[in-house]
Amino acid sequence: MDEVLGAKTFNSLFPVILTDNGSEFSNPKEIEKRSTIPCNRTKIFYCDPSAPYQKGACEVNHELIRRILPKGSSFDELTQQDITLMMNHINSYKRKKLNNRSPYETFSFYYGEDVLKKLGCSPVAAENIILKPKLLKK
Repeated sequence: MDEVLGAKTFNSLFPVILTDNGSEFSNPKEIEKRSTIPCNRTKIFYCDPSAPYQKGACEVNHELIRRILPKGSSFDELTQQDITLMMNHINSYKRKKLNNRSPYETFSFYYGEDVLKKLGCSPVAAENIILKPKLLKK
């Protein structure tokens, strides 16, 4: 994302990353440091184990992901295209906490459509949103 967004945009969007202790975050220095220029691009902080409330806003997305990929589903066959499709549907789903706007609409308002396009995001019309396993059935 650093390369796609460019250093300035990446730095403004991700000054801090709050995550769990998953293996994908086991090398924080690799994530924090920019390889092209010897400087920090972000700071990684970890939630306490079994404390999802410490990153509550993310938990809504986790619940919506689990509607599409129920617990026990294999992620092994998922492609980036599958993940992008799923997240476009999830991020187009309106949320009460966002004043009945979608995460896509909210992000677009603050940071613009160009950033979303760079990330391969696109809105899904409300009547076309699917938050069930059939979204990824091939």
